[in-house]
Amino acid sequence: MKYSLPAFLFASMLSFSSWAQLSVQNLTVENLSNPIGIDKAQPRFSWQLNSDKKSIKQTAYEISVRSGKKLVWSTGKISSENSLRIPYGGANLESDSKYTWQVKVWDNQAKAPALATANFQTALLRHDEWKAQWINSGIEADSVNGIVPHLRKTFEVKKPISSATVFVTSRGLYEASLNGKRVGDAFLTPGWTSYNKHLQYQTYDVTKQLSTGKNAVGVTLGSGWYRTKLAWDNHKNLYGKETALLFQLHITYADGSEDWIVSDNSWKSTASHILFSEIYDGERQDLRKESKGWDLANFDDSKWQNVKIASFATDYLNASVNEPIKKHETFKPVKVLTSPKGETILDFGQNVVGWVKFNISGKAGQMIKLYHVEMLDKHGVPYFENLRSAKAQAHYVLSGEPNQTIEPHFSFFGFRYVKVEGLEGKINPEDFTAVTLYSDMKPLGSFECSNPMVNQLQKNIQWGQKGNFLDVPTDCPQRDERLGWTGDAEVFSRTAAYNFNVNQFFAKWLKDVSADQEPDGAIPFVIPNVLGKVTGAAGWSDAGIIIPYNMYVVYGDKQILQDQYASMKAYLTHVRGLAKNDLWNMGFQFADWLSYRVDDSKSTIGQKSAVTDVYLVAQCFYAYNIELMIKAAKVLQKNEEVADYEALLQRVKKAFQQEFMTASGRLISETQTAYILALQFDMLPESLRQNAVNRLVENIKSYDYHLTTGFLGTPFLNPVLTRYGQNDVAYKLLLQDTYPSWLYPIKSHGATTIWERWDSMKPDSTFQDPGMTSFNHYAYGAVGDWMYRTIAGIDTKEADGAGYKASIIKPELGGGLTFAKGSYLTPYGKIASNWKIEGDILALEVEVPANTESTVYFPTSDISSIKSNGVALTDLKQEGKWISKTFGSGKYAFTMKIK
Repeated sequence: MKYSLPAFLFASMLSFSSWAQLSVQNLTVENLSNPIGIDKAQPRFSWQLNSDKKSIKQTAYEISVRSGKKLVWSTGKISSENSLRIPYGGANLESDSKYTWQVKVWDNQAKAPALATANFQTALLRHDEWKAQWINSGIEADSVNGIVPHLRKTFEVKKPISSATVFVTSRGLYEASLNGKRVGDAFLTPGWTSYNKHLQYQTYDVTKQLSTGKNAVGVTLGSGWYRTKLAWDNHKNLYGKETALLFQLHITYADGSEDWIVSDNSWKSTASHILFSEIYDGERQDLRKESKGWDLANFDDSKWQNVKIASFATDYLNASVNEPIKKHETFKPVKVLTSPKGETILDFGQNVVGWVKFNISGKAGQMIKLYHVEMLDKHGVPYFENLRSAKAQAHYVLSGEPNQTIEPHFSFFGFRYVKVEGLEGKINPEDFTAVTLYSDMKPLGSFECSNPMVNQLQKNIQWGQKGNFLDVPTDCPQRDERLGWTGDAEVFSRTAAYNFNVNQFFAKWLKDVSADQEPDGAIPFVIPNVLGKVTGAAGWSDAGIIIPYNMYVVYGDKQILQDQYASMKAYLTHVRGLAKNDLWNMGFQFADWLSYRVDDSKSTIGQKSAVTDVYLVAQCFYAYNIELMIKAAKVLQKNEEVADYEALLQRVKKAFQQEFMTASGRLISETQTAYILALQFDMLPESLRQNAVNRLVENIKSYDYHLTTGFLGTPFLNPVLTRYGQNDVAYKLLLQDTYPSWLYPIKSHGATTIWERWDSMKPDSTFQDPGMTSFNHYAYGAVGDWMYRTIAGIDTKEADGAGYKASIIKPELGGGLTFAKGSYLTPYGKIASNWKIEGDILALEVEVPANTESTVYFPTSDISSIKSNGVALTDLKQEGKWISKTFGSGKYAFTMKIK
């Protein structure tokens, strides 16, 4: 949308009037809205303030919790600004009970308090409250590559009910129904965890799904991650050979009596119409074998067999803490293509993760096959090679019934293109829909600027996150891998936290980091760990320290640091054991994974492979780990450990200087990554840092302003350049559109997600090594963090403002951009920065959430030109090239001269 500067300011002013008087909104319990299934004895309460007035601060609050009409806890009026994660402090909560809670808030300007109400429901607060038994189908063909079973039970409801709650989990994947209606809207439940150490169960309110009289529960069990092959060595049955169900329905009747319907040996089982279902290879269904009404009460199951009791424990279960996988966007084909081989191919226009749902009428016995791929080759032929051994297919044998709607149940695919076989006649693209699946993370951040290709980059970053944040942070969704690589998650975690609310997503995954951590403190390369015993690797295993701290900084949630601190400390102790004389120079390292490589024997001057010494990288990340442990220990007030880590950090930096640096500051690896990491983590003496900056810039120039960094150097490339006054170089790298660069895949090949390699498809439209080429691999999307914090300029103060309690608005202009805008839903509310240049005037619109403050840095040297609504600002501070002022909450519009 184009508009003039006066119109921009007028629109800004009009938007001010849209705020209401003081209100309280976005109430959460354990960071979830109106959650069902909280198993915390002391759940934490949070809320946000909203007001049309400026500089609003909370002065007091009062929380009350009720069970029905009974008051079970009240804080009384507490004088405090704190509006995040106030722990429950009343009488013991009851399991499977609904509570209403209300918060009343006083602020520094309103005459009367504001109040709001929300709900939460507890799960099972004690392990001994499980009355159910683990059961499995008992069917011989129910194996890793065998059939998918149905399990069912009928039961009587003899009187009116007050409430009904289901608690359910499985070893494998489950879909549950009551009286023929699906329970919940989550998919691939209970998700992927380190099954034998940590397993989550889900809680559902099913009151409206029961009726007086005979009822039926039905459950289908898929192998999922539990026993199908994982990784590239065809590992099967990693957690067990038999899937199993744990199901408990708690019914409370209107007269106060109770009943439990549980999984036990009274259930029956049979093979379903799903003949095969596997994560990598896909799913096969024979719809002729479908048992219509199998999950209804009047179904005849006399020919079904009895289930078997399984002997798994229940003391390691916990209620889900994260948002489940759900269906999201859908796409219709944008093109129907015919390959040179005559294949019919649907192009959905976007690389997605999920499956294809379609409507069809066909003959009994007719086979429809769908083949999923990310790319076509330059001739228009589907590119299957990068799937490696994964088949990624869906096969359906039709029953002959008209207008059938078909989709998979227990598999998923990474694809943009689908080859369709078996249809008779001309294909109707409207019959096919690509359905996206990813964890139900709440969108938080937005970013847009005047460069359309950068905007597409932002979309690609977000789509890469959507597709790969499928209960665990996977590395790719299409091939025989799809693992929770720690390095990928670590480098992207701060970007991820801006795009979506991943606090609970990572809280859940970090439980498995702790569960799978080796006794000596080493953290595996993938979580859940399916690769076996490892020693720590810099940048990968460090996720156990880096991600918890990043989540604390962004969300202000100390609990994640408290929960993970023992794991963090154990990992650092492990690295200390590997390091000799404070030098980490042994063991396997990934180093700067997938950095720029060429055939050096044919390279021109300056255009050579960018290979960074693996132990130089390790030493830098060793220091990074220590620095974050110092910060975490300070937050948790572990003062003795702070002193120990501070002394260690100085020794580690000194060891780096002795081993990897000459007296003049030249590093043993003359690569972008070497200088980036040394500068990012302050490994060099201050007197030599400018020399390092100069060498870094010269290196970038020698590659004609192209990056050469891999997974570990890329996230810090632009931030280091900006920090050391080279923002123009950072912008040149961002806007570079030839290989290697962020925009090359977009301009040259129309990419809609981030690629694994800078040249997953080469400039000549051939492919990189098919053994490791993914077109949906989010790690290089870590540049988003710089875009948000530098171009839009939105950041949080780390030491005293975690969670954006105290924030920063500091936009860095450049790259020929004429406008940029970003917004972020912080735990306190929306923060926004929106700037536009017209001639020599910059207009800057800022929004600061209630109960916080923000320091705004004005990108001008003309202090007298800075005005707010036409009035010159006073009490401005000069900080180097920046002019700043701190503002309370509210919406502000500024103008200033910039030339």
